[in-house]
Amino acid sequence: MSPSPDASPLRLLLGVQQHERRRLALAACFFFCVLASYYLLRPLRDAMGVAGGVDNLPWLFMGTLGATVLVSPLFAWLVSRWSRRQFVGVSYRLLIICLGLFYLAWTLSGESWRLWIGRAFFVWLSVYVLFAVSLMWSVMADSFPDREARRLFPLIGAGGTLGGIAGSALAGVLTESHGMGIPMLLAALFLEAAVRAMQALTLRSAAESSEQARIDRQAVGGQVRDLLTGLLGSPYLLGVAGFILLYTIGSTFLYLLQAGIVAGLASDIQSRGTLFARIDLFVNIATLASQLLLTRHLIARMGVPMTLALLPLLSLLGFAALAIWPAYALLIFVQAGRRAINFAIASPTRELLYVPLPRGEKFKVKNFIDTFVFRAGDQIGALTQAGLNTVGAGIAATALLGLPLCAGWLALAFWLGRRHRQLTLDPIAPTPDVSATVPPSASGEAHAPGSS
Repeated sequence: MSPSPDASPLRLLLGVQQHERRRLALAACFFFCVLASYYLLRPLRDAMGVAGGVDNLPWLFMGTLGATVLVSPLFAWLVSRWSRRQFVGVSYRLLIICLGLFYLAWTLSGESWRLWIGRAFFVWLSVYVLFAVSLMWSVMADSFPDREARRLFPLIGAGGTLGGIAGSALAGVLTESHGMGIPMLLAALFLEAAVRAMQALTLRSAAESSEQARIDRQAVGGQVRDLLTGLLGSPYLLGVAGFILLYTIGSTFLYLLQAGIVAGLASDIQSRGTLFARIDLFVNIATLASQLLLTRHLIARMGVPMTLALLPLLSLLGFAALAIWPAYALLIFVQAGRRAINFAIASPTRELLYVPLPRGEKFKVKNFIDTFVFRAGDQIGALTQAGLNTVGAGIAATALLGLPLCAGWLALAFWLGRRHRQLTLDPIAPTPDVSATVPPSASGEAHAPGSS
């Protein structure tokens, strides 16, 4: 006799119910393709950025911030007027067109132009990844209610991590043997596959829920200015923005220090790209192990406040260690460890903060926070690091500066977690027992996004 759905390995090991499997698979495939595309290109971006001189990276961060300011209102305009499936498809395919133009420019240009093409590519990809990933998670927050999101978001994140592993591994091989052009073309194919997976997910969700069918047909509505008024009028969203800002400032400190180390270890752009790809591969393998074995259980047992506070706490310990022992190996380990913990634990938990919010805030304000605020943190961190370099400060001085940032970040994480608990009307914030959850087909009820 075959096992009942309640006794299936997916439910016992991962907490996945039978009626959720197709949507989970499509969502994970969507994220797999988005991150596979990005991680094929990330080593190229980092190598191109270093090729122009580590001292010039703060200017590239400034260019990225400026590009984000230009793109955010356009995205908000699309969200206000088109249905979810329309604006998501158009957004990703515009990225594909841009990628094709960069491929042509890189392959047809001479060496004298490649430095500037590389700088433009650095800025474009830095904007691209934030919009692509933020948009993906906006669709997830719009498609899964809170009780499902707590269990399934870490697994969706694991799909993205597998994409990151695949992209990093392919980038390491292709960059070394075929140069820059082939990874760009393959990344475009992954983006198109992401669009197809998204379309299949929205159709599946609409077939299972009349509420999702209604949501999929409707534009989010509102005005472009909602991305600012929604943020400034909500202490909760301002707290989320502050959480992102403090994370990115610290990450930029470590990224620029790491870039300087890699520039000294590798002499040409392809070998630097290979080294960055190997670091990315390590990060993604560590992330996947945590997502599959740890994250869901942390959210279930510790709740959102404690889980959200893990990254600030461990970052505080990492910066303290660097202040005491400012070694290159420890710096790369702390940077890679922070990224792995962010992707595996902090990011899925942070995305839960948006689930109980209205659609306009999920798409417009969330995207503004994930792009402009994120890049503003980059810029603040880059300018601060440039100032430290001017006075000859090293790793230890940067680490000491990071300590009070991490302390404030930790306090903010606890506050956000408690506010999320209040918004979801959950006094203890555990994950519901999946055996007690009734599938929609049995209950006849459709759960609106953000319901708990």
